[in-house]
Amino acid sequence: MSGTKRTIAVVTSSRADYSHLYWPLRDLADHPDVDLRLIVMASHHSPAFGSTVKEIEKDGFTIAGRVECLLSSDSDVGMAKTIGIAVQSLADLLGTMRPDLLLLIADRYEMLAPASVALALRIPIAHIEGGETSEGAIDDAVRHALTKMSHIHFTSTQGARARVISMGEEPWRVHRAGAPSLDHLRRSKLLSRVELEAKLGMDLSRKPVLVTYHPVTLRTDTTEEADALFAALEQVEEPVFFCFPNADAGSYQLMERTQAFLSQRDDGRVFVNLDAVTYWSLLRQVRMLVGNSSSGIMETASFALPTVNVGLRQKGRERAKNVLDAAPDTMDILAKIRIAYSDEFRASLAGMTNPYGDGHAAEFITRVLTQVPLGSELLTKQAVPLPIVLPDETDA
Repeated sequence: MSGTKRTIAVVTSSRADYSHLYWPLRDLADHPDVDLRLIVMASHHSPAFGSTVKEIEKDGFTIAGRVECLLSSDSDVGMAKTIGIAVQSLADLLGTMRPDLLLLIADRYEMLAPASVALALRIPIAHIEGGETSEGAIDDAVRHALTKMSHIHFTSTQGARARVISMGEEPWRVHRAGAPSLDHLRRSKLLSRVELEAKLGMDLSRKPVLVTYHPVTLRTDTTEEADALFAALEQVEEPVFFCFPNADAGSYQLMERTQAFLSQRDDGRVFVNLDAVTYWSLLRQVRMLVGNSSSGIMETASFALPTVNVGLRQKGRERAKNVLDAAPDTMDILAKIRIAYSDEFRASLAGMTNPYGDGHAAEFITRVLTQVPLGSELLTKQAVPLPIVLPDETDA
């Protein structure tokens, strides 16, 4: 690529998406023909969620824009207002910055703000991890909305690529890159058990159960399914470790329930924030993962780690054979935990592969972003012909 550098803006809004974006950010920052503009927003600036902007700064990335928009709220109204505040701030920021491309990831509700602003400003959008499904959360609708607002797509699986194309996106725009979070396995140096114990200040000789559980945002009561989960966890004999939930309606309730649960035990721990390397290193040391996080679907498969996926939130998402689906029912959760304990189930996972990729996503994403033609060809999307003609509703 010759001439001036290509300005690529990237938005991160949470510790989870930053973990996925770390290696694409590193490769874009190191590329000689890229002027990287990193925009940090939402829960990154929240002390309640660990002020993870400090982690980004510690990693050496230059922050081009800081957007504080997350309300200290535990309601759906607070979520909606957060989007509005973000739109106002991003309109000024992106209106001044005017990048050649804007890179977004995944399905967080606040990502609707940069996508909406970029659409109005005619800034082409590239989107990572479209085409997946998670029918129990508003994330599902957000993800598909971002797909239709975007101009370049990087999917994690072949099935997700097919779904994006089925939504009318031209095939040349849609690339199967794999999930960039898996690049940590290939490119990051994970901690040994001894190193991890020293960093966390704890003994891991008794393998813990790791719980990663988030509000189910499609339900009116977003924490309703948690009743069965906590009741099941009371019968778990191993140490129980929790990761903080996402900044969604109901997250503060889940935090309070977690603290109440741990107050009755002397072998538990809650992590407000774990950097990517520490989190991945912990996955290597735990007995199983229980919860409803996408991490249990996308990442645990790389370790053949038994995972009990609880409830509605991840319904419809592709999963490997290490995932055991449990209804939000105490007895069913316990039944699936018992299977996850079993030597027979663990032996069945030997040699399994992760459908979400092989750890080469970042380099692929960087190559496409630095080579894709800009201008009207990228901004103007062509309608894909319909594959079938449906009967008129009056004839059905």
